[in-house]
Parts: sequence; C-alpha cells; structure tokens
Amino acid sequence: MSIEQNKAIMRRYVEEVWNRGNISVINEFVAPNHVGHRPGKDIKGLVEFKDWVTSNRNAFPDLHFEIQSQIAEEDMVVTTWTLTGTHQGEFMGIAATGKKFTGPGVSIYRLSEGKLVESWGYWDRLSVLQQVGVIQI
Repeated sequence: MSIEQNKAIMRRYVEEVWNRGNISVINEFVAPNHVGHRPGKDIKGLVEFKDWVTSNRNAFPDLHFEIQSQIAEEDMVVTTWTLTGTHQGEFMGIAATGKKFTGPGVSIYRLSEGKLVESWGYWDRLSVLQQVGVIQI
C-alpha cells in the first residue's frame, strides 16, 4: 500500500469505527493479531479490541475524533486529533457525570496489507477527567 492509501485507510477507520461506532466493520480495518499499546494495558486481538471500542462508545456515545493532521512513512501513520464527547456511561469504574469534554491526542498506526496490526494511543486523560468532574486540581 502507498503512504497515501495508508493515510486514507486510517481516516476511514477513525470515521467508521470511532466516530460512527460501527463495530461491524472492525474486521475490515484491524488484523486478527493486532496489538494496541495503551498506557497501563495492551489490547490484544480482535475480541479485546472490539470490547475496548464498545466500552468506550458506551461511556461516551457521542465520541468524536476530529483529525488535525497526519504524517506517514512506509507502513506507519501518525494522526493527531481532538477528541470530544459526553460522559454518559461508566468509564474506568467512574459513574457517568453527564459532562462534556474536549482533549488532544495522538495515535500511531502500523499497517500491513492495508490492515492495522499495531497501534499506540496517547491522549490528555488528566484534562478529560478534570472536565468531567472526576479530578480536581
């Protein structure tokens, strides 16, 4: 796949899976052996990945990633984004607060044959938890 094709795949992935919550298309974008590196826990395989997406979408049904930029080289795509949503369900053991949030983040994707095989995600979790009223500093 070309660099531009990989960027387009990741834009479609963000839109379909995260912004629309379309769990049924995950197999189109994510390889069965995918490993998602997240602070505190790796997400391994399609079952864990689908469960993770579902739990995030349940906690924040209006979750939306606005892509700010993409940089790609070889099999890697780096995407910066702004995340918005409303805390309407349990998240990390925290009951819904009904409060809205906005926060920046970055995802690093590694693709093989047009599918996501490894990813890293970082976002301003502290700011989001402050905005939803869980943490006060």
